[in-house]
Amino acid sequence: MPDTISVFFSQHQNLLWVTTVGVDLAMTLLLYRMFGKLGLYAAIVLAIMLSNIQGPKLTTVFGMDTSLGMIIYSGIYFATDLLGERYGKREANRAVLIGFSTSLILIVLMSISLMFAPTEQEGKREIALAVHVALEQIFGFTPRFVLGSLFAYLISQTHDVWLFHLLKRWTQGRHLWLRNNLSTMVSQLIDTVIYSTVVWWALFDFRTAVQLAAAKYLFKVIIAMIDTPFIYWARSWNSGDRDWSDPAQSVAAIPPGQTEVSH
Repeated sequence: MPDTISVFFSQHQNLLWVTTVGVDLAMTLLLYRMFGKLGLYAAIVLAIMLSNIQGPKLTTVFGMDTSLGMIIYSGIYFATDLLGERYGKREANRAVLIGFSTSLILIVLMSISLMFAPTEQEGKREIALAVHVALEQIFGFTPRFVLGSLFAYLISQTHDVWLFHLLKRWTQGRHLWLRNNLSTMVSQLIDTVIYSTVVWWALFDFRTAVQLAAAKYLFKVIIAMIDTPFIYWARSWNSGDRDWSDPAQSVAAIPPGQTEVSH
């Protein structure tokens, strides 16, 4: 980033948070616009990877301490709900399992990589050791972190898909705003309780863990409300679904207004 941008946002952290939420949603919409459901799969996998990397970083936004990874992680619910709305429950559940699998693979492979000792070669030793220590700080996964992050994701995301489609049936396909917000907010609460109990409470005292959990959940609720107009907007698009083996095929695979093609 140019120095002027870095300096500006270092002095305006609240605005940086709002900007990051906007960029995250915009990138998800761009992937969806270009690649359809494949783009949403990619957005979910990317968010899982980034939230694992950024998760340990704590920052202060609007006077509250929270995890940086929470911003990107919350965008997963937007991608999953959009995927379910346009392509059905089966595709949404498939995306949840893809996200779980890639997260597990990341944890396993990074844990293996940390077993490689940094080089002792003269001239390279210092930088190799510095990189090794930095990776250990970020990817030195404990059993509690693995258990908390993986199962919080799997349980809450599965619940989100289930509740989203339950509400869709109850409302006969109407009130997208209701199922988008309610399913996300309830599922995010489940995610926050599981993760905070298993991970934060092990690292901090109970009071601090509760404070982090409360701030984390508040930001998640705000992001859920922010993404509502975006899901209405994206639902009406001709997405980028196509047979990539046939360059001549039209980008549009789903007519505007059709909201689900499979169950």
